[in-house]
Amino acid sequence: MAPNIEGECESRFDRVKRAFSENFERRSEVGAAVAVTIGGRPVVDLWAGHGDAARTRPWRRDTIVNVWSTTKGLCALCAHRLADQGKLDFEAPVAKYWPEFAAAGKSTVPVKYLLSHKAGLAAIRAPLKLEDQFNWPKVTSELARQEPWWQPGTKHGYHAITFGWLVGEVVRRISGKSLGAYFRDEIAGPLGADAYIGFGPELDARVADILAAPPPKPGEPNPFMEMMKDPESVSAKAINNPPNAIAPETVNSRAWRGAEIPGANGHSTARALARIYGALACGGELDSVKIISSASLPRCYTEQSKGMDEVLKFPTRFSLGYMLSQPGAQLGPNQRSFGHPGAGGSLGFADLEAKVGFGYVMNQMGEAAASLIDPRCAALIDAVYASL
Repeated sequence: MAPNIEGECESRFDRVKRAFSENFERRSEVGAAVAVTIGGRPVVDLWAGHGDAARTRPWRRDTIVNVWSTTKGLCALCAHRLADQGKLDFEAPVAKYWPEFAAAGKSTVPVKYLLSHKAGLAAIRAPLKLEDQFNWPKVTSELARQEPWWQPGTKHGYHAITFGWLVGEVVRRISGKSLGAYFRDEIAGPLGADAYIGFGPELDARVADILAAPPPKPGEPNPFMEMMKDPESVSAKAINNPPNAIAPETVNSRAWRGAEIPGANGHSTARALARIYGALACGGELDSVKIISSASLPRCYTEQSKGMDEVLKFPTRFSLGYMLSQPGAQLGPNQRSFGHPGAGGSLGFADLEAKVGFGYVMNQMGEAAASLIDPRCAALIDAVYASL
């Protein structure tokens, strides 16, 4: 059934509105929003559906939702801002800023390996309790003391959750602020972007519930089940240490929302993602708010890692903290595009050539197929570029 779509959409982007409607009619969308800026100006800002499985709570203009790994792009931006200000050197050893990190042979591992998934710290080895992932000192001390899973720099493998703790601790050591506070004070707040990495109960009424992905159909690939075959492997521990780390009942809890897990627990509107990436697409500045200088932007789209991913077991391609376009997962047609998808479908990206800022958020997790961009999101991206 076609939903009641709310919001604004310039007439030349009617294709995007049609694709958004089709996601509800044909692709099992429950609640979602999509936003696009061109040259920093909003041209699409749409939302529809419901924020709960029972479909009793309408998705509203200010509904926020967990965006999973789309958070990584926001986390990385904090590090890029510090680097732009000369406070962080991506080539310097992590231990320069975080001395405890030098343990277990990691004294020379450079910061850039944390952002390009090359550090070999894609999972915590020691068994964790569920509440441990909400304890910043616990997880960062475990990461600091453990040996890498592989020789840093020789391979890359998706640091599914640990990315945010690793990069976030470097940001904290330099700035004196937690990653969530730094993001709020230096990026989201100044831009007026409705995005958070950790928040109090005062926002809970605005949060849409995450709904679990449907099981794969018989014969369909399921990379997450493949990852779980060996419980002691880096792949299994990356997503399941502690057990049920990313289960819907965990992610819909107050503990998850209140914690700072910058690899996975950002909450945002699509509008906020489009505004943040829209600022980057305009050279790092929007409405007189400068996030980073244009001279720093090449670091966001210059390839650092490419090929078979040690954790996901299919090819991935990254810059310093951002996913780059790759076969089957295109961030539009242009080369200077970068961003980050989240599990189940969400995505934010910037295209410097077309000056596009894009944000898509949803609560119904998509099927866990070996594709980094969900079909719902891909349809929206295709519609954006067909409209330009």
